[in-house]
Amino acid sequence: MAGSRNYDFLIKLLLIGDSGVGKSCCLLRFSEDSFTPSFITTIGIDFKIRTIELDGKRVKLQIWDTAGQERFRTITTAYYRGAMGILLVYDVTDERSFNNIRTWFSNVEQHATEGVNKILIGNKCDWEEKRQVSTERGQQLADELGIPFLEVSAKSNINVEKAFYSLAADIKKRIIDTAKSDQAGPQGVNVSSQIEGGGKKSGLGRPKTLAVSDVGDRSEAVTDSFGNLSDLSKSQTTQATVLVQPVNLLS
Repeated sequence: MAGSRNYDFLIKLLLIGDSGVGKSCCLLRFSEDSFTPSFITTIGIDFKIRTIELDGKRVKLQIWDTAGQERFRTITTAYYRGAMGILLVYDVTDERSFNNIRTWFSNVEQHATEGVNKILIGNKCDWEEKRQVSTERGQQLADELGIPFLEVSAKSNINVEKAFYSLAADIKKRIIDTAKSDQAGPQGVNVSSQIEGGGKKSGLGRPKTLAVSDVGDRSEAVTDSFGNLSDLSKSQTTQATVLVQPVNLLS
């Protein structure tokens, strides 16, 4: 129907961490409520979409799952830039994956947009007999990095929903708070008419990102890893709220 929109916010999330920690399993559990015990290495990057509701607003999550192997590092770091939220995942039964979180965090600080929301995730918390990293150590590291922390189990479906919902809620709050602080839209785009507040300085990163676009005839526009608009799928809506880099939106 013309003038309708099927979501209010589009949020890009990124899962990072060592290979084998269960990033893909967490994503599969959250997006499809399923689990596979088979380990299939992610080649480069993959993604899924799920729309959730937060405080009466429909939030579409575009969730990117990155490969953990060093040989894919150049590819995956290119996706950091446009992320609004990043889940740093380790395996509580794998000490090395926990120790490598600081390296992953450093990569985020180097490549991601300034102010991106982050959360530390300790996966496989149901596997107590093989646990190598205590909950206390996970919390201590999160406190050191200044980010939230949750232990989850994709297999047993423990805290997976909570992890994604809490990160999305933090991002949504940041978007709205920033928009309310500056009512003028970027480069003449009126954000306030589409998002509570509006703003040209989003706080989402060095590129000023809180732009909104009306998307024409049955196309659902999303941003790819480099911030470019892409036609991902067909829908019946003629209008959608999209968070993109203004330089790409308006050029």
